[in-house]
Formats: sequence, structure tokens, C-alpha cells
Amino acid sequence: MKKYFITGLLIWVPLGITLWVLHLLVSTMDQTLLLLPEQFQTESWLGFHVPGMGVVMTFIVVLATGLVAANFLGQRLLRFWEGALGRIPVVKSIYNSVKQVSDTLFTSGGHAFRKALLVQYPREGSWTIAFLTGQPGGDVVNHLHGEYWSVYVPTTPNPTSGFFLMMPKADVIELDMSVDAALKYIISMGVVAPNGRTSGKTLPKPGIARQQAVNQ
Repeated sequence: MKKYFITGLLIWVPLGITLWVLHLLVSTMDQTLLLLPEQFQTESWLGFHVPGMGVVMTFIVVLATGLVAANFLGQRLLRFWEGALGRIPVVKSIYNSVKQVSDTLFTSGGHAFRKALLVQYPREGSWTIAFLTGQPGGDVVNHLHGEYWSVYVPTTPNPTSGFFLMMPKADVIELDMSVDAALKYIISMGVVAPNGRTSGKTLPKPGIARQQAVNQ
């Protein structure tokens, strides 16, 4: 009986959580319908609420915003909007920080989270998966000797929190693994092993990679 009960849990728990998350997202997006005039809401012309219409409206609004911002007039309006937000003290800091992160993550030219890496953390001999986020900049590069990479080491099972590290490139191993596969590996705490392999590199002993870089 215990075996059958656990088997049932393994089937229903992921399904239940998935449905709960979808319901939460749809319900949240449906709140955008409240911004429309009453005559455009489904209750007025259908007589009842249609779940999911907020998702459609959100998609249309985001798509329309992208179309408008892609032309010359839209870009001028966007610069005016950002300039207005930049004059508000607290809003300026929050908006600029979020915009820089979103531009880095979602633009096609960005390199954030484009590579899965294998690094030694939190100590030598202990390995974990990280993601390449770029290279150090600013005054930091004046205090680092050699080539360094900026990496993000996520926590498990919640990869939205983690640690930002600047590590020598020689101490980082690039994995022949997609970012999605690496995220699944992290979220499952190593239970769901990716069907991939490293790029032919063997794990160096602690300190070997750095010594090889020094010798070169």
C-alpha cells in the first residue's frame, strides 16, 4: 500500500503544482481586464467571465508595445518615458537596475546564461554547475590579473537565488550542456541527470588549471 501511495503522489504532485501555477498566472493576468472600459469586458457582451482572456490581452499589449517601440516615433516616446522616470529619485534606481538586468538577459546580443559551466565551489575539490554572465568590468578589472569570467552559481532547488563570483577562466570548465538541461539538473538536486557530456575535458585536480595558466 505504501508503494502504491507514493507512486500516486509522484503522479499527482507534479500535476497539481503545475495546475496551481498555471491558475495563479492566469488569474493574475486576468486582472488586466479590469483596466479596460466596462463595455470591453467579457461580462458585458457575453454575460459571464471567460478565464484566460487576460492572457490574450497581456499578449496583445506586449506585442503591440514591441511593434510601437520598434519604429522611430516609438523610440522617441520610449526615451521620453525613460527620461521622465529618471527624474523620480527612488523609481530611477529601481527602474534602471531592472532594465539593465532585463536587457542583459533577453536581448539577442547578450551573453548572460548562454553557457553552462563547471566550477569549484565553495571550496577546491567540490564541484557545482554555474552559468556564464559575462566578464568583470569597471574598476574591478584593475585589481584582477589575467582573464576572468563573471559566473552565477545558483542554489538548489531554487535557482533564482545564488552567488555572483569572478573566477579565472583557467579554473572554469565549459560544459557541452544546454542551459535548460543544467537548470533541470540543479532544480532536481542532481536526481535528473542530463543526457549530455562535457566537451572532452577531464576534471583538473584542485589548483592544476591555475598552475597551467601561470606556466603558459
